[in-house]
Amino acid sequence: MRKLRGSPMLVVAMLTLAGQLIAQQSSRSVVIHAGQMLDVKSGKLLSDQTLVIANGKIVSVGASAGTKAPADALRIELPNATVLPGLIDAHTHLTMDPKFGYEELGLSIPREALIGAKNARVTLAAGFTTVRNVAADGYSDVALRDAINAGDVPGPRMLVSGPALGITGGHCDNNLLPYEYHAVGDGVADGIAAVQHKVRENIKYGADLIKICATGGVLSKGDDPQASQYTLEEMKAIVADAHRLGRKVAAHAHGAQGILWASEAGVDSIEHGSYIDDAGIAEMKKNGTYLVPTLYLADWFLENAERNHVPDFLLVKAKAVMPAARKNVAHAFASGVKVAFGTDAAVYPHGLNAHEFAVMVKLGLTPLQAIQAATVNAADLLGWPGKVGSLEPGAWADVVAVDGDPLNDVTTLEHVKFVMKGGEVVKNEYGK
Repeated sequence: MRKLRGSPMLVVAMLTLAGQLIAQQSSRSVVIHAGQMLDVKSGKLLSDQTLVIANGKIVSVGASAGTKAPADALRIELPNATVLPGLIDAHTHLTMDPKFGYEELGLSIPREALIGAKNARVTLAAGFTTVRNVAADGYSDVALRDAINAGDVPGPRMLVSGPALGITGGHCDNNLLPYEYHAVGDGVADGIAAVQHKVRENIKYGADLIKICATGGVLSKGDDPQASQYTLEEMKAIVADAHRLGRKVAAHAHGAQGILWASEAGVDSIEHGSYIDDAGIAEMKKNGTYLVPTLYLADWFLENAERNHVPDFLLVKAKAVMPAARKNVAHAFASGVKVAFGTDAAVYPHGLNAHEFAVMVKLGLTPLQAIQAATVNAADLLGWPGKVGSLEPGAWADVVAVDGDPLNDVTTLEHVKFVMKGGEVVKNEYGK
């Protein structure tokens, strides 16, 4: 490298000036003029709205005619677009790609972290400015979250779980190798003392929440999706420790008994809910437990199973569980359970997350209810109400825009054309 010429004092002065200019630019106010804005709380589509943003947060939002904006603000004109809050996906696996069965064994933890950097960028560009990452090997999701927060790589805001807790031989164990390899999943813990230790260990290494496997799963070998795995007592111990230490708990649960026990134990959300029944629905409504259905994945997975060389021992389970989930989740929707948006992205390629909306509507939600699941409801589940999932003063300036009216056609959200995260534009197909 060439050496800097001139006096040390001159170099210091130049660097100081550069820093001041960068600070001034980053603190500059931004004004977004939107032809239409969806108020996700009221469900109203408002015309001719203006958002004023400073220091990454929304300062004001309202009718353009009554809004006073700083004269030197950066103006973004979206007169023909519909603006709404940045979307939230409460069930992702950014450090994973669609790889099934023994193909999973070829990935190291450093490779998974790099996969995560790719998928974080794609997910953000698709309009999902916040995600909850529920399970990753070796705390690779913690590393990804920290890299995004540091500005090293682009991506959504992340709440992460680290390794998912599960029983020996269960869905969250490594069941693909024979005995002589002594392979054990990172989150495996059996018994009350062991699960308490694992909760504390995950928190020690950076987990924002705890993910548990309450039942067997689909994309794992040797377990039954309908069989309960953790006992009620073990789950109560997990939840007690997690909540006392300020972490929420997400429970992977397909089977009816596991759903019932997990809600009774106090988990904050049931992930998947494929065999949810009336008893589980009643328990979840009583306890305020969220259902995070993951529905679109069935379409993509079954259509692409042969191309992706999905092993028969996984495909047999998928063909039984995925259609049942559609029927039972539709019943849960009609029964009024609380719903937060989640996709299980990684079972299909990241960036297709918004395809989930159309399936939710097909199974009985209105477009507004589906959008609320991915905004205000998901924000509540994550513990960030008023920060994400709404366009209101004090919220982080996470904004997306689409053509058309998503209340009439929810598939417009599959084609997000403008994305802002924290007041910074990361995608703008409308121009300046």
